[in-house]
Amino acid sequence: MPPRTNAARPDAGAEPPEQAGQYRLLSRLGSGGMGVVHLARSASGLTLAVKVVHPQHANDPEFRDRFRQEVAAARKVSGAFTASVVDADPDAERPWMATLHVAGPTLAEHVKAYGPLPAAQVRHLAAGLAEALRDIHRAGVVHRDLKPSNVLLAEDTPKVIDFGISRPFDSQLHTETGKLIGTPPFMAPEQFSRPREVGPAADVFALGSVLVHAATGRGPFDSDSPYIVAYQVVHDEPDLNGMPADLVPIVARCLAKEPGDRPAPDELMAELRGVAALYDTQSFVPAPRPSFGSVSWTGAGPYPDAVPRQRAGEGRGHSGGTNRLDKGGGDRGGTGADADTSSGYGGGGGSEGGSGARARRGRRRILPVCAAGAVLTVGAVLAVAFGGAGDPAGAGSGRTGAVKHGGEAFRAWHTVVGAKGHGRAMTFCSAEYAAAEAVYCARAGVLAAAVDPSDGHIRWQRDGGAGLPATPVMAGGLLHVVTPGAKRLVALDPASGRTRWTKDLAPYDGQVTSAGSTVLLTSPDGTVTGVDAATGKTRWSGKVDGDPHPHFTYHGRDGLAYTTAATSDGSGTLVGAVDPESGATRWQHRFEGQLTPFGSWDGSVYLLALDDASRTVAVVRYDPSDRTTHRVALRYPLAQGRATVRDSTVYLLGEGGALLALDMREGRESWRLDTSVSRGSTPVMDGGHVYFTAADGRLIAVDAREGRLLGQTGPRLGAADGTVVADVPAPVITQRGQVYASAPDGTVFGVDGRDPGRW
Repeated sequence: MPPRTNAARPDAGAEPPEQAGQYRLLSRLGSGGMGVVHLARSASGLTLAVKVVHPQHANDPEFRDRFRQEVAAARKVSGAFTASVVDADPDAERPWMATLHVAGPTLAEHVKAYGPLPAAQVRHLAAGLAEALRDIHRAGVVHRDLKPSNVLLAEDTPKVIDFGISRPFDSQLHTETGKLIGTPPFMAPEQFSRPREVGPAADVFALGSVLVHAATGRGPFDSDSPYIVAYQVVHDEPDLNGMPADLVPIVARCLAKEPGDRPAPDELMAELRGVAALYDTQSFVPAPRPSFGSVSWTGAGPYPDAVPRQRAGEGRGHSGGTNRLDKGGGDRGGTGADADTSSGYGGGGGSEGGSGARARRGRRRILPVCAAGAVLTVGAVLAVAFGGAGDPAGAGSGRTGAVKHGGEAFRAWHTVVGAKGHGRAMTFCSAEYAAAEAVYCARAGVLAAAVDPSDGHIRWQRDGGAGLPATPVMAGGLLHVVTPGAKRLVALDPASGRTRWTKDLAPYDGQVTSAGSTVLLTSPDGTVTGVDAATGKTRWSGKVDGDPHPHFTYHGRDGLAYTTAATSDGSGTLVGAVDPESGATRWQHRFEGQLTPFGSWDGSVYLLALDDASRTVAVVRYDPSDRTTHRVALRYPLAQGRATVRDSTVYLLGEGGALLALDMREGRESWRLDTSVSRGSTPVMDGGHVYFTAADGRLIAVDAREGRLLGQTGPRLGAADGTVVADVPAPVITQRGQVYASAPDGTVFGVDGRDPGRW
């Protein structure tokens, strides 16, 4: 689905910014009194919601302080029940904050469109919000504005968003004299009468009001006048008619007038476990999709049919997959379908990781959700590639036990690249076979470094400036690195780290893709230049057939680079295969629906089919030799699906940890495993094992034939605060059976992949 534009909006105002920090803004999701929320993509293809404050607030020091506190609060509570903060800059000319994009409508939107939730879904909502408040309060934060428009109905669990007026427990800035902060129908009595004494119990009161709204479509205190509502909240008893009977006593306690009479979130969770019907999982199986006139609905997870969508050419309606980061109940729209993923520089590069296409303003494109395995963290990026050996120099690694196989021994190790002051970072590993003669890394402050794969010691290191360098890529026998800000492409000698050649990237809009022995540079006007990766000399230059603004992905196995664009009517996807050495288009094919290629095997291209919420609903195999297409539908949609293909089997990992093997010959799932990993990397497969990394730094191995867990390393979160892992890089499997991965504590580590049970 193409990005929505501001053309028909009376509040569109001045031309919106193109960038927020390093993130390109694709389309506007909504606006309010404080700022505008944009859909964006990280360099790795991660879907983001970026809030950019209005220009009139940017020069207000008091507002900047408030926004800075919002960012700090949101970072503290980032977790499974919130839209995690990825990056922010409160000191920018236009302050901004980026969070993970959550596919799903708000509770307010759902109730308005479809009426109250069924009883089973209200119980699910109650459990999720109680657990969310527990985590928020454990972080020392009071939300102070929990309401239906600040609750996203995600597939796995409700997400609490918008910490614009939240405060730490011990804050001295609870409110200003004479001002009430909050939304009257969902404010606790003490927010009206004793605003300086507002604490965690106020959020519990709001939870009770939200549950009444979810179950009945109204609040427990209802009036057209906010003044009457305020009086009712302070003095009257709540109206609980229409609530599920087993929830009435629980909600009544939440709505107690005195803060001390309300249950804590832990107590609520214990009470909700006693509600027998809470765990009736059959209640949450997606229902059939109904239709009404010219509008159709789609939905899944615990809130079926939650997202109305309009067909191409019709006016703007509700849509799923949006994050409301703003205050003031402003307009919200757009979907999570717009994406930007790439291989090579700036995020991607995996030969079999999921990938996609970058949205460009003012044109219609198919924009996928699956990432190729790159990583962004707040403050640092660490990237890894493999290539030629260099002379040992340097040191610094930790080692653990050794594993022997056939006379060979590999001793597990871990190391950190760069100085401690560079902060924490994850590692990017290109998902392809490698001889692992060296491990090449980059992070903030380090342009590139060579790490010995046998014991982790540093062979050489090139320091870089502040900012996040892109993923180092081996191409044409050289190590290619894009400097922070996508200013220059630098080709380094892999043995010594010395510069061989450089190229100014200013004319190419930051679009750089490594494709075998060629580097593809794309200008803003759509002209593509093929550069010899070994010499830096131009091989060819021209336009790509059928795509005036191409953005390439490269999977490596078939040697072709792919472009993906929406058809002119928005109903299909045009996929083109380009020979990177000559620029010739080998083939083009029009697919129905929204698809994105993620890999190739035995001459066929494999693509993920996405719905309007960017969830993977099927896998498509296309054979260009005879133009045949084979589609295998998934039993349930996968959010943020990442995939790899080996022989005739596709392995997919979704947000929430669902890992499955899809047999493309048989047209069915071979197995499915619930790993309980909130976010994981693109899976990689070798030697009968499927490997992936988790956001907490674990490396996990699963039996590829039976779907059994074989082993996992311990978590490596580290002790530093304020760093959120935005994406999780895939591990690398070498031809010798070693596996290299990374963790949020900044380490790169290697283990023997042939015996995961001993990790």
